Amino acid sequence: MAIPYEHAGERGEYIDSYYSRTLDVENEFPELTDQITAPVCIIGGGMAGVATAQGLVERGIKPVLIEGNRIGWGASGRNGSFCSAGYSLGADKIVKKVGKQHAKELLSLTTEALALIKKRIGDRKELRGETDGLLNVSWFDERAAVEKNIEFMNDVMGVDYKFWSREQIRGLYHSKRYYDGYLKGCGIQVHSLNYNCHAAKQAEDGGARIFEKSPAVNITKHGNGWKVTTEKGSIIADQIVMCCSAYIGNLNFRLSTATLPVATYVLLTEPLGERLKSAVEGPYGVSDNRFSSNYYRTLPDSRLFWGGRVSMFNPSGEKLKKIMMDDLLVVYPQLRGIKADVAWGGLMGYPAHKMPQIGELEPGFWYAQGFGGSGMTATVAGGEVVSAAIANGDERYKLFEPYGLDYAGKPFGPIVAQTAYWLFQLQDAYKAWRLNK
Repeated sequence: MAIPYEHAGERGEYIDSYYSRTLDVENEFPELTDQITAPVCIIGGGMAGVATAQGLVERGIKPVLIEGNRIGWGASGRNGSFCSAGYSLGADKIVKKVGKQHAKELLSLTTEALALIKKRIGDRKELRGETDGLLNVSWFDERAAVEKNIEFMNDVMGVDYKFWSREQIRGLYHSKRYYDGYLKGCGIQVHSLNYNCHAAKQAEDGGARIFEKSPAVNITKHGNGWKVTTEKGSIIADQIVMCCSAYIGNLNFRLSTATLPVATYVLLTEPLGERLKSAVEGPYGVSDNRFSSNYYRTLPDSRLFWGGRVSMFNPSGEKLKKIMMDDLLVVYPQLRGIKADVAWGGLMGYPAHKMPQIGELEPGFWYAQGFGGSGMTATVAGGEVVSAAIANGDERYKLFEPYGLDYAGKPFGPIVAQTAYWLFQLQDAYKAWRLNK
């Protein structure tokens, strides 16, 4: 069965979003219409698949990559655009699960990936925000907990996060909802769709063959390798890498049942002009520390790019604009009356344990999925460890073995997950009521 689509005009075209409106339209790749061979076939053209292709060509292997829609069409080209070290699962919980040294090795993969993203961007300044640094602010009045968390992360993650007082934060971000926080000085903002297309072009320039609108419909053994059949062609490959996550459909039962497709949303406001300064004067991307957090940044034309929520539902159009605008006005009520330009959603693959799922199902059948909530940097780290394993026998992918293909509860998992999300929201509200008196 083919990977599922969301229809937006012609099948497989990008949805209406800030990213598609500002896409470098020169980045297009052909459909696969022949039978071809390759040492490696990568299925999925999101950031994990493209990063795997980049990693392979940089190590001397020329893969084929197929994407059912367009490069970066899914979550990789619709997301919040923040790049910093770490995973969806907190560093403290990783240490509790695998121990401090193992946790440090896992987390170092993301700090290395962040440096690699910056290297691959190079001097293409249009691919990233003008100012480095991401600010994480506390929704709760608990300064000691914030300071303790910074000390822990700097130790375990090998980073240098700087404490910011509530006075510093509110001096630039004029919201009474915010207390103390910290600045991730090495974090960056990225135009995620253009980055994906830029990275795919880099892989192609290195010898990879990339095909869009070529969904995989079947995978079978072929001698000592594999045959991947698409709608109009096929690939015979020695090894395959599945990077489909939320869009895997029925291509592989075990991988499909190991993640839940979870929606998150983004809103783009109209240009706010001088009125923006009544709310936001800082140049950094901002997120807060609730389970149901907001994340946002300003654009050079005075628009607010506002993301948030995790849900099993996928509203659209005016309904989604209202949902997201209501969230924005909770933080910045002084902006009441501003208008939304466009809002969009996307599906991420979320594992039950909130860590990426990376490994080998059987000899020559690799997978890298479940990056929902972990972000762009962790996704590139996944591409790196898989490509290094294929090309060099590198075994760092085994660092993820404690976080396997746990059953995510389909078909009832979405109901359970949505109920848990609502409970987490209530916990956030109760904690704010208790601490912020």
